[in-house]
Amino acid sequence: MKIVSIRLLSILSLSTSLMMVLFLSPLRAQEKITQNQGDNLARSNTLIAQNVISVTGVSVNQTPEGLEVILETPSNSNLQPLIYPQENTLIIDILDAVLTLPEGEEFKAENPTDDITEVKVTKLDDNSTRITITGKTNPPIAQIVPSQSNLILSLTPSDAPKSEEESEIEIVATQTEQENNYVVPNVTTATRTDTPIMDIPQSVQVIPQQVIRDQGAINVREALRNISGVTLSNTSGNRGESFIIRGFNAAQFTNGLRDDFYSSRTRTDLANIERIEVVKGPASVLFGQAEPSGIINFVTKQPLLEPYYDFSFTVGSYDFYRPTVDISGPLTEDKSVSYRLNIAYENAGSFRDRVYTERILVAPTIAWQITPDTKLSYEYTYLYDQRPIDRGLVVLSDNQIPNIPIGRYLGDPEIQEQFTEQRSTLYFDHKFNPNLSLRSIFRYTYANEGGPGCTLEIFGDSEDDRNFPLGECIGNQDYETWTWQNDLIGKFNTGSVKHTLLFGTEYSRQSNFYEGAFRSAGTIDIFNPSYDFIFGEFDPPGIGNNQVTNFGIYLQDQINLLENLILVLGGRFDTYEDKGQFNGVPYVTNADAFSPRVGLVYQPIPEVSLYASFSQSFTPSFGTNVNGDPFKPLRGTGYEIGVKGELLDGRLLSNFALYDTTLSNILTEDPDNPGFSIQVGSQRSQGIELDVAGEILPGWKIIASYGLTNAEIAEDNTFPSGNRLNNVPTNTASLWTTYTIQKGDLQGLGFGTGIFYVSNRAGDLENSFYVPSYILVDAAIYYQKERFRAALNFKNLFNTRYFDGSQSRTIVQPGSPFTILGSFSINF
Repeated sequence: MKIVSIRLLSILSLSTSLMMVLFLSPLRAQEKITQNQGDNLARSNTLIAQNVISVTGVSVNQTPEGLEVILETPSNSNLQPLIYPQENTLIIDILDAVLTLPEGEEFKAENPTDDITEVKVTKLDDNSTRITITGKTNPPIAQIVPSQSNLILSLTPSDAPKSEEESEIEIVATQTEQENNYVVPNVTTATRTDTPIMDIPQSVQVIPQQVIRDQGAINVREALRNISGVTLSNTSGNRGESFIIRGFNAAQFTNGLRDDFYSSRTRTDLANIERIEVVKGPASVLFGQAEPSGIINFVTKQPLLEPYYDFSFTVGSYDFYRPTVDISGPLTEDKSVSYRLNIAYENAGSFRDRVYTERILVAPTIAWQITPDTKLSYEYTYLYDQRPIDRGLVVLSDNQIPNIPIGRYLGDPEIQEQFTEQRSTLYFDHKFNPNLSLRSIFRYTYANEGGPGCTLEIFGDSEDDRNFPLGECIGNQDYETWTWQNDLIGKFNTGSVKHTLLFGTEYSRQSNFYEGAFRSAGTIDIFNPSYDFIFGEFDPPGIGNNQVTNFGIYLQDQINLLENLILVLGGRFDTYEDKGQFNGVPYVTNADAFSPRVGLVYQPIPEVSLYASFSQSFTPSFGTNVNGDPFKPLRGTGYEIGVKGELLDGRLLSNFALYDTTLSNILTEDPDNPGFSIQVGSQRSQGIELDVAGEILPGWKIIASYGLTNAEIAEDNTFPSGNRLNNVPTNTASLWTTYTIQKGDLQGLGFGTGIFYVSNRAGDLENSFYVPSYILVDAAIYYQKERFRAALNFKNLFNTRYFDGSQSRTIVQPGSPFTILGSFSINF
């Protein structure tokens, strides 16, 4: 759910498929009405949806909870309601819909329930419709029920008369793939409470489902390149994807729960992902251990209350095939139990020689609305992935990447690694009253990495810049995690000051077992390779296990000092233990840390937010110094100032930020005791970021970014100060835009194009070599009519030779050449 303050939005753009919750006091509603009610009709011709939608029927039905009002519209309609209370009446203006009722230009139902005296639907003007719902004492609570066509309002009476400052309206809707928007105004990741982006004192960007679909993104890296300061860190041999934000490694989460190498051994599949939220800057105050870069949070698709069925198929270059199924709807007549099921199968070749991959995703979710205030949800994910470990190309002694085909695989791709992941997550949500709620989450994950082989790859430098030593690994790894997270959210006032208080606890335990063996496999001539390998004997196997236990307790207060001044204060205390053994030798590491955050948001006008923040992070360090003392955690400290803007009546959202981030307590060589380390190292990143997303004109959408990142070593005993951090480009820029024809015989035909720039990057901390810069151009053409959509996506249109990044001189990851993806989908 999302909590959106209506005072922040000039026009509330809700479709029947966007999930959000709006809490509005009459004080703010009256402010909004005073400012905007006289301008609504004047603005109606400049709203997002210029095509007027016909309302062909209205019906009112009693339900166990109250009343249901249905406005019958064509399939895939995208209505734009503006909602506000007026005394005991709830007013809903739909500025892009016109009544075409057979019985006339007005619908009225009197006293449909004991608590609602009248429901009226009338023509407001030639392009607008008004719904008025009058309660006996208070405006009713309206819940927008997700639907692919009709606008459905589920009405329940207010519990009791409330004071002016305590009244609120709740509106709920769920975003599906039909949502046609590049702007998501609310996020949960930054504060763990549904908060407007304009009220958050740090940089937050969102990649919604619409952007993922328009770009034909088949992996996370293709989606995240739209955000400033975010670049690929490494792929762990093309089995996973990790990212850098503002110069440091980013932690990844799913629905606010950590996803590191204990719970995820391979890349995230996008089939069941609704959107991706990126919060920049130190985030340990709510999420525990993490570098000061920020976090990436994947938000999964949730059950819908109206039947929905979507079937799609994508085929592309290099024998790429991917069918997906997304179905949802109620399981009971009263819609108290609903489900969603996402299934994806992918079978693909690659531009890399003889490389084939296969993956299967099955992700069901069931939600039970036990009472209007209590909900229980269960989410399960099964992911199977099989692929060879692929380290890419190498660097020669002249610090250049050799001029060999980027498709050349320097190993044996027939040796496949198999990955299996299972996740079970139970969500419990309860609202004690309108001002106090609880969310409790329990998750168990199991991940296995193994298979008939493991990997055969280059394991060292070459003496002649031609023949590189090979080695083979075999082994098996098992990982389990248990996580229990609780968030208690309370809203209260101290005089005229409003508070949203979050108190939370999180307990997690992660464990793994691993075994493996290594043997030499001869050499490979990178210019004229032979795949007849000469094997040696396996070394004695390495066997180990470990268990990591973490407990965190956190407190946060979002304080509305004034209507346009918000203060965010928070802190978290974590205690951490990692213990295990390798080949019979035990080890243990303990750490604890306190992570604070202070942020301030000032809104000189509702459409502009000025913000500043200070926050810290921690990451455990392992080992001891020469005296046997355990190392302290790495500490990150971040400062950020910026400005956010809602432009074009809220259709365009922008964020400009300046930041300064330092990571300290880094281990570096002890000059007085060779073989030992001391914690005097530090790294620093400073930069500027700009992100813009939204709709400029009807049908013309854009998402663009620019990032300037100066990330370097500040102090170190091993590498010179001033060396650039590896895999961090100084400049990144992106621009993706689409236009869809709005009227006429070609209505629904659209075009898209994108340009993505990444400057050169240091390949290692020694800065011994650099990965070259690149510019990629993508294009798309698509057609959508009612329930059908077809698209062609052209990626790397000019077949640019480029590299995503590097981990070392023997691991340089090449990027994909020109590829074409064709897709079609049908939903109903």
